[in-house]
Amino acid sequence: MTLIDGNLISNQIKEEVKEKVSQLVQAGHKQPHLAAILVGNDGASQTYVGHKVKSCEQVGFKSTLIRCEDTITENELIQQIHQLNNNPYIDGFIVQLPLPKHIDADKILLEIDASKDVDGFHPINFGRMCLNLPAYIPATPMGIMTLIERYKIETAGKHCVVIGRSNIVGRPMSVLMSRSGIDCTVTLCHSRTKNLKEECLRADIIIAALGKPQFVTKDMVKPGAVIIDVGITRLEDASKKSGYRIVGDVDFEGVKDQCSFITPVPGGVGPMTVVSLLLNTLQASQKLIYNN
Repeated sequence: MTLIDGNLISNQIKEEVKEKVSQLVQAGHKQPHLAAILVGNDGASQTYVGHKVKSCEQVGFKSTLIRCEDTITENELIQQIHQLNNNPYIDGFIVQLPLPKHIDADKILLEIDASKDVDGFHPINFGRMCLNLPAYIPATPMGIMTLIERYKIETAGKHCVVIGRSNIVGRPMSVLMSRSGIDCTVTLCHSRTKNLKEECLRADIIIAALGKPQFVTKDMVKPGAVIIDVGITRLEDASKKSGYRIVGDVDFEGVKDQCSFITPVPGGVGPMTVVSLLLNTLQASQKLIYNN
């Protein structure tokens, strides 16, 4: 079994991005600039945004964090987005999810200029991705594809089962894994899929993004399968100083000796999400996807 080390690969990519930024600045270009809008005081969201800001500093990006109270109205948030859309010094920006219940997240994401949508959530970017046109790829799927590439995991002709159909992970993964050059045969499963265990047992590659802790067990995995665990859940654990432990959608201890490759949680897919956001922002700063 080979452990897929997301921390290792993400640090390698950060060094590559840092070198590229240094070259751009020396050639007279401005530093890439990523902005983030954080609404409210959700602890997890603050942690995620903090990691993104720190990563920007590590690679030589500029970063701007816009904090908004959770009482902000939908129209006020849209005004903030329009300001960033029209700011020539901002290359890309994100609106950290989740948003308060009184704000329609889909409506908000539609207001983001597709050329600055470095999260890759806008329908224009999603559609371009589906047509295999240049686009900003959603950060987590992009990170998974990078891990598969860098660990030289064989995909051509393999059967990939994606568990979970969210627009953030599951659906884009099903598209990316079936692309020419990757060439998997993909089955997209979800909570209503019948005979899910049998579907998984046919899989050469399982990408688990269901959001149910330790859902994928050893009896669902055929020997030699590749396991990509996207899930992350806090479980109460009195033996830990923090009072909890973090687990994924896969029963890691039960499955690890059954598979050929596996991502740990934490330290697998998670770190790759942030570096993918950096890569999208670097592309945005160079106008590699959109020329306007």
